Amino acid sequence: MPNVTLYNVAGQAAGEIKLNDSVFGVEYNEAVIHQAVVRQMANERLGTHATLTRGLVRGGGKKPWRQKGTGRARVGSIRSPLWVGGGTVFGPTPRSHAKSMNRKARQLAVKSALSEKLRSNEIVVLDKIGFAAPKTKDAIKMLAAFHVEGKALIIDGDESVMNTVLSARNIPGVKAIAPSGINIYDLVHYTKLFITKGAVEKIEEVLA
Repeated sequence: MPNVTLYNVAGQAAGEIKLNDSVFGVEYNEAVIHQAVVRQMANERLGTHATLTRGLVRGGGKKPWRQKGTGRARVGSIRSPLWVGGGTVFGPTPRSHAKSMNRKARQLAVKSALSEKLRSNEIVVLDKIGFAAPKTKDAIKMLAAFHVEGKALIIDGDESVMNTVLSARNIPGVKAIAPSGINIYDLVHYTKLFITKGAVEKIEEVLA
């Protein structure tokens, strides 16, 4: 099991913590991570795009002119796709874009992403965050203590998780979630990962 330094919100070392090899020591699997990210993004699509076919466009119930004798081309409806204001041929219709992926593969993607972040020194394990109230300045102060300049994801597994979420939501490029909200897209999208000791225990309990 890899040992990593445990920090407090002031950026000071507060001991060490052992991480489970089955969660934080997994070999990097780019293919399964890519599949999981594509699945998550596809499942977020609404699929409500639609166009009107000639049967849905209003009007056109009466034949514009008789079939023969006028010298003009025969036509049955003013809502023909050939006419301006007519229906659309082979346009998009509402459908589901959801993709399936078995649970073990999804878990492997998350474990692979966590392990790669640990190898890249992009994970900071905190003993606790413990914000007493939702204050953006407290979250900014914590990030400044670790010299964070890019995107950061905070996973708080303690009782103060709502205060953490509310404190971080107005900071550009920063997101805070509970352990139950961990997902592959966030792990790939955000560069730095802050995770509390309590969140580590919950994640290992589910994924180990």
